[in-house]
Amino acid sequence: MGAIVIPWRRSRSSPQSDSAMLPRNLTLLLSVLVISFACYAIYLRTRSAMMVGEAIEMIDRYYVEPVDRRELLTSAMAGMTSTLDQHSEYIPPVSYQAFQDTIQQEFAGIGIYVDQPVEGEPVRVITPLVGSPALRAGLMPGDAILEVDGEYVGDMDIRSVSERLRGPIATTVQLLVERGEEKLEVKVQRDTIQLESVIGDYRNGGNEWVYRLKQHPDIVYVRMTSFGDKTVSELRSVLSRLMPKPDVSGFVLDLRGNGGGLLTAAVDVCDMFLSSGRIVSTKTRGGVVEDEVSATAGTLVPPDMPVAILIDEHSASASEIVAAALQDHGRATIVGTRSYGKGTVQNILPLEYGRSALRLTVAKYYRPSDQNIHRGVDDTEEDVWGVSPDPGMDVKIAEDDIRQLARFWEEASYPSLKNRDLKDAHLKLADPDEEVDSDAAPDASSNEASNSTEEDAVVTERSPAESAWELDTPLRTAVEAIRSAKSSKQISAAA
Repeated sequence: MGAIVIPWRRSRSSPQSDSAMLPRNLTLLLSVLVISFACYAIYLRTRSAMMVGEAIEMIDRYYVEPVDRRELLTSAMAGMTSTLDQHSEYIPPVSYQAFQDTIQQEFAGIGIYVDQPVEGEPVRVITPLVGSPALRAGLMPGDAILEVDGEYVGDMDIRSVSERLRGPIATTVQLLVERGEEKLEVKVQRDTIQLESVIGDYRNGGNEWVYRLKQHPDIVYVRMTSFGDKTVSELRSVLSRLMPKPDVSGFVLDLRGNGGGLLTAAVDVCDMFLSSGRIVSTKTRGGVVEDEVSATAGTLVPPDMPVAILIDEHSASASEIVAAALQDHGRATIVGTRSYGKGTVQNILPLEYGRSALRLTVAKYYRPSDQNIHRGVDDTEEDVWGVSPDPGMDVKIAEDDIRQLARFWEEASYPSLKNRDLKDAHLKLADPDEEVDSDAAPDASSNEASNSTEEDAVVTERSPAESAWELDTPLRTAVEAIRSAKSSKQISAAA
């Protein structure tokens, strides 16, 4: 049978009609190609997801021992991110809430600091936070936590115990604690606990932070522990009370041990010291500049006030942004040891409708000098990374003094720790109605103890802040740098 052939006939359309159809046909063709590529990309993603799901299904069905599907998924996600840089990771549900609490600087709990001096032994209360539910319920420093809601926790680690102490606001947790030879039941109602990130040199009698050095009350001292949601407002509140005051001649910003936090918080902190110039820039894949942030007009710290910043090997990320920006602009003297060297930016990408998340490196940041401070895995001590102290300012705490200094810092932060007896701990707090000015320069007589009963002997008890001062070589060096800068400016003004 012969084939049916349909003869081709030329359209009688005009040349103008042909030329008009060509762009439309090209547009249609491009649209089809774009849709096809998009569908193919979706197919590839779906196929990858199906493969992971299929593997989990097979393990769950055929493995010789019972398995937890959630643990399998967590391991698969952790395996994927392990092929990336060291700062990218999968945050499972069990850890994601705690991560958010740290950034947001608040959580629902009872409000205690705890430690575990010996692994496998009960977690102990360092101190209840001022105004916390734990303090109202009568928990004291040294209390050993044995049970939480009837569950024995005496051999659990700090993280496990802390997770059990947290819970929804207004719910109650029943504790069994050991205080000396006694075992006591304590009922605590959970509430919102605020985590402070801007602290001072020591607490006064009213348990308020004093943001002046005890040994040099004309110098403001701020220790910043992280860069969270409330850090900027906390620092602004302190500076608005203390700046400018005629009896304030210098400023020390202590970023030692500060592992970083929010990039936006670091930028806002820099803006309190700088009135112009670039603070930081970020570059994405391929070195493309994503953002460049500059200081805005005006500062909270007077531009002629000497500033010193303390850093160490644990100062990272947002801490390094602040130190690098103020160093490059000549606004602060950097004192201490070279910083950690984390020059990358991570985004938190929620998964499972906010139950878990990916912490993913998305950019690198550059200081005003356009230097990236990131330390690569193959970098050595001779390579350029981190933020280095200014010439002559590279000083560190003696190894033998670190543990003792940490103890003095704790005692200055929580006066109830001083000379505590774990067998009979008593928390002494000032009368809450007593008026105490935490911003005033301490009176010199406040450093002296009462006279001894011996007529020829006067005993002066050293405070934790004073003891810490003697061991803290970097802090003493920072104060010397401020004094030197102040003297230089006075000489220049006189000339």
